[in-house]
Formats: sequence, structure tokens, C-alpha cells
Amino acid sequence: MIEPFIPQRVYIEPRALEYDLGRQLQNKFAEMGIEIRQTTSHNQVRNIPGENDLQKYRNAKSTLVIGVRKTLKFDTSKPSAEYAIPLATGCMGHCQYCYLQTTMGSKPYIRTYVNVEEILDAATKYMEERLPEETRFEAACTSDIVGIDHLTHSLKRAIEFFGQSEKGKLRFVTKYHHVDHLLDAKHNGKTRFRFSINADYVIRNFEHGTSPLTKRIEGAAKVADAGYPLGFIIAPIYLHEGWKEGYEDMFQKLDKQLPHAARRDLTFELIQHRFTKPAKRVIQKNYPMTKLELDEERRKYKWGKYGIGKYVYQTDEQEEIESTLTRLVHSYFPEANIEYFT
Repeated sequence: MIEPFIPQRVYIEPRALEYDLGRQLQNKFAEMGIEIRQTTSHNQVRNIPGENDLQKYRNAKSTLVIGVRKTLKFDTSKPSAEYAIPLATGCMGHCQYCYLQTTMGSKPYIRTYVNVEEILDAATKYMEERLPEETRFEAACTSDIVGIDHLTHSLKRAIEFFGQSEKGKLRFVTKYHHVDHLLDAKHNGKTRFRFSINADYVIRNFEHGTSPLTKRIEGAAKVADAGYPLGFIIAPIYLHEGWKEGYEDMFQKLDKQLPHAARRDLTFELIQHRFTKPAKRVIQKNYPMTKLELDEERRKYKWGKYGIGKYVYQTDEQEEIESTLTRLVHSYFPEANIEYFT
């Protein structure tokens, strides 16, 4: 059982205390007896304790930094949305394959931004520029926002904001089941709540510090009962001994636990395991005992944007992954929509 995240230490940027949320969080953590330190900037947090890089990395993962998001220029998002909305950065989970290993680099601590209204104002401008088209915003590109929202309620505020918008949609994905505080949010069907799921082998070996599959499915059932559109991301789809049986077992559990009401308007996103050379170095440094297969010789090199390529599975393996997972989705959830395989 994974308990809701509570940081071991908190850093606060002075500017964060100019915002109600910053002051509320400072008071909350002080009352909880958590050590609070000051930092000049959420980008410049130093002196996180630890005897070596490994200890510092693990301690950073249990450190929360309360800051102000200065850059309100949103990144264009992945296949699932037009823009990434920056409510938080970083994650308390220890998913060994995660691309945040490299994008976070030397800053693996968790950051939450208290200027939520300014961020939502910026989102309004992006929506206005695209009218009369809808604009989708992804809130989990650089974090597992659900994992900290029981503390901040920033995500809940964003859900209700998009619930009132005419052409805005919100999306995010989580590996945590701590969703109770979000069930009464006035979402008006404008937020798609997605859960990341995987075969037991992958969760057991590579997703430490996250909720078990059965708890994620329980959370998904609650979310569906609250009227949210629901989705699942199967990522990374990882080839291991008995992988076909492993993913079938995952679908059987999902089918058994997910109520029929949750199957309306259900989406799946399928993402194969991939890695970059820089990611491989960081993963092996942070998780020196990892069982993750990172053999470049066994992979196919795929050129990416900005000149950084990825190692993906060989073409025949990709075809087998796509056909297997597509068959399982259609078999267990024939009414569901597969948004993409990548």
C-alpha cells in the first residue's frame, strides 16, 4: 500500500510567499513539523543532504520545492494535447525507465508552482489564439501531478477552470490512486483522467514507489463514477519473458475491476519502451542495479526532433507489440478507442 506523498523537507522561494497558496503551504508544512528551508530560486536548490550522488538523488525525490513559474510560454505537447500546462515538475516515483531522468538532470526534486491563476491566465490566451478550435492541455508532461495534488489542490483548481471554459480541455496521467479529493471537482466532462498501467513484471521491477495496479484500477473506477472521461496509457510496453501473457493478465484484471459505466468513451494510448544515450547513462547512474534492458545493439535507432535520437524496438518487434496490444484492447474493451501507438 502506497501512502499519499509527504515530503521529508520543503524549500520555499521567497516570491512564493507573495501568493496565498505559498503561504498556505508554508503554514501546512510547519504545522506538520516538516523542515522548511529557503532557496533563492526553485531552479537553484542546493545542499540537499546525502553522502554521495545516489543518496542525494533519493533525498531529492522526497524534497518538495515551492516556487513561482516565471516562464509562462507553454511547450507544445506530445500526441495527446496541443500544449503542456506547467503546474508542477518532477515526481516522487522511482520509475527507472522514465524520460524525466534526463530532462530533470541534476534537479530531480519536485517543484510545485503557486502562481496558478497566472498559469491559467496564460492558458486562456492560448485557447483564444486557437478559436474556434478546441485546445487540449496536458498537465503531466513533466510530473505526476496527482501524486502531490492532495497537498496543493492546484490540479483541482485547473480542472474546475477548464470545466468552465468553452473550448479548453485538460488531460493528465497518473500512477497514483490518491484521487478522492478530485472526485467532487466540477469538471463538466472537460478533463480526461488517465491512468498509466502495465504488466506486473514492469510495475514490480521498474515502477517502485507507485501505486500497485489493482489500486490504480480502483482509482479509475472512482474517477469514472465521478463522471470524468477515462483513459489508460500502457507505457512503456516492455518486452520481457512471457510479455504477452503478462499484458493479457493486466487486461483481465482491468476487465474484472472496471465497472461497466467506466467503459463509455474509454481511450487507450500505447507507447513502446525507448531510451536515448543520455538517458541510459543517467538511469545506470541512478539505478546501478537496474534489470532494465538498455542494449543498443538489440534496438533500432530512430531519429528524433532536435537531433536527439531514440533506441526503439526492431521493426518486427514493434509490429508484434502493436498487433498484440491492439488485439487485447479490442478483445476486452471493443468500444474503446486507441488514440495512437508510438
